[in-house]
Amino acid sequence: MKTDTIPLNERIIVALDVAGDRQAREVVKKCEGHCRYFKVGLQLFMANWFHTVDWIVDRGHKVMLDLKFFDIPETVKLAVEQVNSRGVSMATIHGNDPIIRAAVEAATSMKLLAVTVLTSFGEDDMREMGMTQSVEDLVYYRARRALDLGCDGVVSSGLEAGRLRRGLGGKLLIVTPGIRPGANVEDGDDQKRVVTAGRAIGDGADYVVVGRPITQAADPAAVIASMQEEIAARSE
Repeated sequence: MKTDTIPLNERIIVALDVAGDRQAREVVKKCEGHCRYFKVGLQLFMANWFHTVDWIVDRGHKVMLDLKFFDIPETVKLAVEQVNSRGVSMATIHGNDPIIRAAVEAATSMKLLAVTVLTSFGEDDMREMGMTQSVEDLVYYRARRALDLGCDGVVSSGLEAGRLRRGLGGKLLIVTPGIRPGANVEDGDDQKRVVTAGRAIGDGADYVVVGRPITQAADPAAVIASMQEEIAARSE
């Protein structure tokens, strides 16, 4: 739910896109003085299952489990039930209507986020697939459908956050990856639809997910502090 009561130290979700538990713990320890929300994705989860998730939760922090569940509805339902007891705050799913319904039915205390269109996917990709609608239109359609089916929110780029907030109102939780300082895509970066943290929050996102700009920085805490200043300025 869109709200101004989200603490500043939870607005940024640090993406622990690292190879294993040791690296993940190092990043958390460098960042936890400034933020208390961390994302565990497929790479790290496959390396050690729930081990890092449990460790983060035990330290009093929040976890976004980004596994993007996509399978037959019963399998997704059972997978979500497995996550319910792990203290995860948010989890991501892909899916058509039956899959989303199954996930929503199974979720208890955690919030479910439907992935709309990956931020590595751009307008050229749409054309290559023979799709005539824009990425923004596709994101909006999928977000509206997910909300209607009971999802708590969506994952979308900051480029679509404004339209989602205006069109779908305050019920929708918007989590935005593809965040870059200055919104510059570096050489070799696989993200195509990027914005700054300040713009994403200013346009209506509730949280921003930030990986490499923080985890590969010489001073991760300084990067977080700078982004938080940006976010605070746009949230006033």
